[in-house]
Amino acid sequence: MFIDYAKIRVKAGKGGNGCIAFRREKYVPRGGPSGGDGGDGGDVIIKVDPHRNTLLEYKYKKIFKAKNGKHGEGSNRKGKKGNDIYIFVPQGTIIKDEKGNVIKDLIMPDDELIIAKGGRGGRGNSAFASSTNQAPMYAEEGQEGEEKVIILELKLIADVGITGYPNVGKSTLISAISAAKPKIADYPFTTLSPCLGVVKVDDYNSFIAADIPGIIENAHKGAGLGLQFLRHIERTKLLWILIDLSVQYDPIKTLKSIRHELISYNKDFINKPYLVVGSKKDISNSNTEEALSEYCKEIKSLILLSQRYLTSA
Repeated sequence: MFIDYAKIRVKAGKGGNGCIAFRREKYVPRGGPSGGDGGDGGDVIIKVDPHRNTLLEYKYKKIFKAKNGKHGEGSNRKGKKGNDIYIFVPQGTIIKDEKGNVIKDLIMPDDELIIAKGGRGGRGNSAFASSTNQAPMYAEEGQEGEEKVIILELKLIADVGITGYPNVGKSTLISAISAAKPKIADYPFTTLSPCLGVVKVDDYNSFIAADIPGIIENAHKGAGLGLQFLRHIERTKLLWILIDLSVQYDPIKTLKSIRHELISYNKDFINKPYLVVGSKKDISNSNTEEALSEYCKEIKSLILLSQRYLTSA
């Protein structure tokens, strides 16, 4: 199951308390204070795992707590630091606070973030000894660790994003050019989550393509599945916009509508490079192809009509 959004609570460990103790040794009647400091609480750390591609784990587990620090002991023994807890996320995960403000974008394979810092351990009474207070009878308590609610939002990292209206042939295309095995059927919204495929160009070059579930009119307002998955287009370097060339659709109107939805969702999409790819060529007519081709020349785009890869969906 592909999950690209999760809301979780994280809590760092509490620091251990400082210790009140005095030396008890033979022939040392006034040994002085010997209470050790408490250990610091464990941190909550979010770390990228390049082998993960979903936030499914965090759909069911919502609370993550690091371990508390150990209390200080006599003979100036410091308490052990609490164990850190790691939250592993896919590459491309954005960390936000509860209000939706971005804390960090984890886009590199080795990125990590201490999202909740453990509390500092309290000082033992030996730390308070001075020339005027040689036997302090007090120590500090450990501090509470940070606690917060955060949002994890995954945006897939791909070189090419394949988008278009439902049932236009996106899944057929990605299954033909890569080893991806998306569900293919003759009804709209067959694909309910993005599908990634590695496309081999030659022995040394390849790129990652992402099949983005179908966009419909008013997708930027939440209609259909568009709003749910439009975020995954943001990281792609290039878009392939599939246009149905069959006689029942106006390809130019369709292209304009898709472009409108993309730009309405994110104005930066107006500068994102894209290719227009015609599908269902076997049931199209030459007038439809020619009209779309001429329109694409006008907007300085390209149209690909390769019968080798584009088959009827």
